Amino acid sequence: MKSQILGLSLLLTINVASAANIAIVDSGNDFEHKDLKAKAWTNPVEIPGNDRDEDKNGYPDDIHGWNFADSNNMLIDYSYSWSETADVRKFFEVQLKSFLGTLSQEEREWANAKIKEEKFIHDISVFGNWAHGTHVTGIAAKFSGDAKMIGAKLIPTEVKVPGQKSNLLSIRTANTVTTIDTSDKGGIKDALIMKALAALSKQQSAVYGDIGRYINGAHADVMNGSFGTGYTAIQGVITQLYTSIFKKAPTAEELKKYTDAFFVAAVKDTEAFTKAAPNTLFVFAAGNDGSNNDLFPTTPTNVVAENKISVAATLGDQALANFSNYGLKNVEVAAPGVGILSTSPQDRYIAISGTSQASPYVAGIAGAVKDANPKLDFRAIKKIILETVDVKEWLKGKVMTSGLVNADRAIRAGVLSKTMDLASAIAQSKVDVLPKTSNEKEMDVKFQVPRNWIQPLPSSIVLK
Repeated sequence: MKSQILGLSLLLTINVASAANIAIVDSGNDFEHKDLKAKAWTNPVEIPGNDRDEDKNGYPDDIHGWNFADSNNMLIDYSYSWSETADVRKFFEVQLKSFLGTLSQEEREWANAKIKEEKFIHDISVFGNWAHGTHVTGIAAKFSGDAKMIGAKLIPTEVKVPGQKSNLLSIRTANTVTTIDTSDKGGIKDALIMKALAALSKQQSAVYGDIGRYINGAHADVMNGSFGTGYTAIQGVITQLYTSIFKKAPTAEELKKYTDAFFVAAVKDTEAFTKAAPNTLFVFAAGNDGSNNDLFPTTPTNVVAENKISVAATLGDQALANFSNYGLKNVEVAAPGVGILSTSPQDRYIAISGTSQASPYVAGIAGAVKDANPKLDFRAIKKIILETVDVKEWLKGKVMTSGLVNADRAIRAGVLSKTMDLASAIAQSKVDVLPKTSNEKEMDVKFQVPRNWIQPLPSSIVLK
């Protein structure tokens, strides 16, 4: 009897150890949510509540992850629950109707009035940051009963820009505030602007590197990143910076030159993220500018790395979402991202749209494939996801694979890979799981809201 119990214990240990770990790098996680409590990764070395660092990784009491935004282990602050107002919830409902083409004139007028209210924009932005990570976590967690979610809070709930002093200029992005000294002009315009943009890029990449090393230490098989900085947002930052220094706006040529230069550096600097966790598959949201990432870059999703997938958003299996970024070279696949119902803090639920929602859909599939065959590395998981898509005519020229991910087929390929080579497993999965079919058509979207890509939330005021 004792040997049977010991054998069962060993089996349970093996099963737990083989479950995929998915790092959710976002705005926090409510692991007290009834649907997520059992999904939280637990640091096997740390002892809760003693303010010590048993595993010597530099993050004391990181039981379920770490808050990099505030340098503590608190992954969510419930004091922000006030931000979930009736108007905020109504806005997301109205927004979804706009994507579906069912919006009434009265609802359109209400929404257009709301987005002009400073208080409402503040409230929905705070709610977006507060709820976004929990919403993303729920999407990634739904594909597997075994996968565990590692919390890594990158996005602060509120980003407070310090007051300006003398010649110091603070530049706010989604996850950092970079302070630039503008006093040393010396008449060298390019050098000053380039120095400021290089500082911004380096500061962002430094945070990415820290998080990459953390999730590598936690043995993350998959990482989801529904955040980033887009082309239009950086143009706004550059215009602010240039105007502050030179008391006039940049010319169109100058704006393009500086923006392009920033992204050359930023995409390169972002390699620190993927290189810090070389065995992790990074899944990034493509962005919500409705633009081509090949022409107008976005970071970190445009990083060139073997262990990266970038995801566009679709309206089910009918059309590319009107807000979604795309790119034949830089965006690999598409996944559903419109009206995705998922977890919200304090045991609630909400439907949100964005590439933020499409990305964890793919991350969750990646985790489920890993669960199906724990021996698969990131290369094999990526190959399975990319080669088991449903090819769509309306995605040709938009994403690298021309395809919408097929969760059932990818997971089937993972199961089959235990008994056959990978190519054969993928081929057989296409026989076993047929493409999903529907009445494919372009959707007539009649209403749009302002998009501020530099803020990763909320979904389409909009986020990734």
